[in-house]
Amino acid sequence: MDKNAIEVDRIFKTYADGTAAVNDVSFRIPEGTCFGFLGPNGAGKTTLMKMLYGMVRRDRRDETRVSVFGFDPVCDELAIKHLAGVVPQDNNLDAEMNVSANLFIYSKFYGLPAKEARPRIAELLDFMELKEKSKAKVNDLSGGMKRRLVIARALLNRPRLLILDEPTTGLDPQVRQVIWDKVRSLKKEGATVLLTTHYMEEAYQIADAIIIMDKGTRVIEGAPRELLAKGIESWVMEVLDPETMSMSGEAFSEGSLGPGVRREDGDSRAQFFSDHPEALRVLASRLPSGVTHVRPTNLEDLFLRATGRQLNDIQ
Repeated sequence: MDKNAIEVDRIFKTYADGTAAVNDVSFRIPEGTCFGFLGPNGAGKTTLMKMLYGMVRRDRRDETRVSVFGFDPVCDELAIKHLAGVVPQDNNLDAEMNVSANLFIYSKFYGLPAKEARPRIAELLDFMELKEKSKAKVNDLSGGMKRRLVIARALLNRPRLLILDEPTTGLDPQVRQVIWDKVRSLKKEGATVLLTTHYMEEAYQIADAIIIMDKGTRVIEGAPRELLAKGIESWVMEVLDPETMSMSGEAFSEGSLGPGVRREDGDSRAQFFSDHPEALRVLASRLPSGVTHVRPTNLEDLFLRATGRQLNDIQ
């Protein structure tokens, strides 16, 4: 049986204004895996993450249990920080220093002697594809380079636990793919990775298991591919101009959709779900070309079905 890196039993956090940021959430994370926390802004992802490494104190401590490699964040915050690397949402780099100096200064927080720090920095710059930028000022880096530098900084102490808080927000697809590849490599080396993201595709690509959260509560938990297989049909047809369906008379009424087709309506689109793409293509043929799109379902579709609301309603 895999050994758990993190065990959480019934964690809570309510802020002074009465906001229940995290409400009765439990989970287990095996060592050497990537575990993702998904959900819209305000779902409680970052608060939950900060409680795990001691930046935020959890409520109801007598009723809860949190173990991070055997340590409780309330009592053993420094021990957890020593074995963890944290990538915050913001690129909090020193703009006055160059790339290498940013890492060298940070190595002092881990007590790394210079003879160990310098080769480690060179190794990390090569790993994060920043070797040619070692002497560049931070302000001269692109957004993607800055993000990779923050990740390199989090890896200085060879952490057993890597915490990634929205690691690719605002980055272009090419940079996002590079970071995903680096996370996969770290996981193969035995690191345990915690990921918060509102990019459903990101979690699908690199997480072994996920929790989808909404307003501090756990909505769904499991392996992404298993959740998709069990929780929603395989295909969806999106009608980008629902008003065109009115021209087809009864062709899109509930009784005319065919077996195994489910309809959902939103403010600006209609969706038809089925495990049989041909059934959806038959429906698409009843409408003018260009107003429909048939595609495989994804985690966002599953999230919306589980919560019953549009993402814009809860951000």
